[in-house]
Amino acid sequence: MKDTFKRYLPFFKDYKGYFLLVLVGIILTVVATAATAHIMKPLMDEMFINRDPDMLVFIPLGLIGIYIIKSVGRYIQAVFTSYIGLHIVTRLREILLEKILYLDMEFLYANRSGELISRITNDINRVQYFVSNMLPELLRETLTVVALVGYVIYLDTSLSFYAFIVMPLIIYPLIRIAKRLKKLSHRSQEKNADVVTRLTEVFNNNEVIKANAAEAYEMKRFTDENWHFFKINMKAVYSSELVSPLLEIIAASGLAAIIYIGGQKVYDGSMSVGEFTAFLTAVGLVFQPIRRIGSIYGKIQDALAASERIFTILDKEAKIIDGSVKLQDDISHIKLQDVSLHYGEKTALENINLELKAGDTIALVGDSGGGKSSLINLLMRFYDPSSGSLHVNHKSISTYTQHSLRHHISIVTQRVYIFQDSLAANVAYGEEIDEKRVKEALDLADALEFAQGLHKGIYTQMEEFGANLSGGQRQRIAIARAIYKHASLLILDEATSALDNASEQRIQDALEKYAKDKITIIIAHRLDTIKHADTILLFQDGKIVDSGNYEYLLEHSEEFQKLLK
Repeated sequence: MKDTFKRYLPFFKDYKGYFLLVLVGIILTVVATAATAHIMKPLMDEMFINRDPDMLVFIPLGLIGIYIIKSVGRYIQAVFTSYIGLHIVTRLREILLEKILYLDMEFLYANRSGELISRITNDINRVQYFVSNMLPELLRETLTVVALVGYVIYLDTSLSFYAFIVMPLIIYPLIRIAKRLKKLSHRSQEKNADVVTRLTEVFNNNEVIKANAAEAYEMKRFTDENWHFFKINMKAVYSSELVSPLLEIIAASGLAAIIYIGGQKVYDGSMSVGEFTAFLTAVGLVFQPIRRIGSIYGKIQDALAASERIFTILDKEAKIIDGSVKLQDDISHIKLQDVSLHYGEKTALENINLELKAGDTIALVGDSGGGKSSLINLLMRFYDPSSGSLHVNHKSISTYTQHSLRHHISIVTQRVYIFQDSLAANVAYGEEIDEKRVKEALDLADALEFAQGLHKGIYTQMEEFGANLSGGQRQRIAIARAIYKHASLLILDEATSALDNASEQRIQDALEKYAKDKITIIIAHRLDTIKHADTILLFQDGKIVDSGNYEYLLEHSEEFQKLLK
């Protein structure tokens, strides 16, 4: 817990003024709690036994005053601890998402989206208690215990020994239960991530589910995860709820001893009824914060487990180290020399040699898994070469900042991503919306006519995954997005696969004119779409086995001829 607290300390330092107000609220609460016990002495001795008429006024008014002070203190503490907690977790959520966004693609590929969503939502919600309530509550309850114990000792030292001899008995079960709770909390948070992952898959693949009549199958998979999650949470409940009854039994035993021994003191006249009542009230009040401290300790284990999961990501270092040079000029030259790429033990690319210049149109063809996408991953710097060198504009690609490098690259992938925003914002994604440029990009992508026909034109809101568009319309928007970026390296991965022949031909003609001064890389499975390419590279098992223009490969390459069949 000490190490976790140190990690949050930089956050706490930003809220010194708020913590000061929380401390004021705690002090008011502690003073009022101690006063509640103290007022029992005059209540019994002066008001009931001596029957002082003034006490009939002072005691009720004093009691009201005590609870006003206590309520004000509690309110101040509650409001500002909530502010601190909510503010910190809001910042922490942004920090965690930023960290995930800037980690390399290998990390994102290796971790399920549901797992990462769970870290940002569920885990951080569990941390809120730790960063806001834990410290003030522990401080308040500890000060309350210290104040009441001091008051109890002041009233009767010998009797206080019997009251607190049971306290060591409380510590051992608390430690044992806390260890189990932390372990169960880890399992609960992992299983919550499994549930979120299952839901994410269901909602992202609902068309496939319905097309295969797999509703019952998916429901069974979710039910298994859901009820497993329930069982783990119930195990945590069984353990955490042991704390309160155990403390109650121990506290009752202490109170029973006090009543027996204290009663004898009252009988022999060594203690007044008021003193005994005040003592008994103070001891009773002591066990309340001790019980709450036990409950807090259990909750802390949940927050600690969540914090460990969060810091695991925050401490992760990206394997792709950002360069320091900002790429200012357009990409006009790319050279790969003896480049190989390995994903673990798998070889994705082997000894690739390639040189590209502005104005070149290069097509990549070959069977799935041949290495085409891996080459694109290197150019995007999603991965670094395992060996060999990759230069952009005669400098190693690793010398450039990733942001500036990718600013000069436009890519249209096989999977089209449409965001829940306006059509214009989707075209100008990541940049300011220039209406004129948006329309020009849409026009080149053969999408302006349908875009203007929508009920709000280019400012029509897109539904999740572009559900209010056809497949061809989504693909046109993706092409328009690439055009709007006006990058010097254009990558088209089956960019027109969802279009009819006429639309495809119009877009290809437009792209040829648009990209005449750019480096264009086309990944294609339909070979009739790349007849215009300057060079076609045939990939097989991570190697370039043939290269040349369409006519040359058609005449001289057996592997290329196989692809046509």
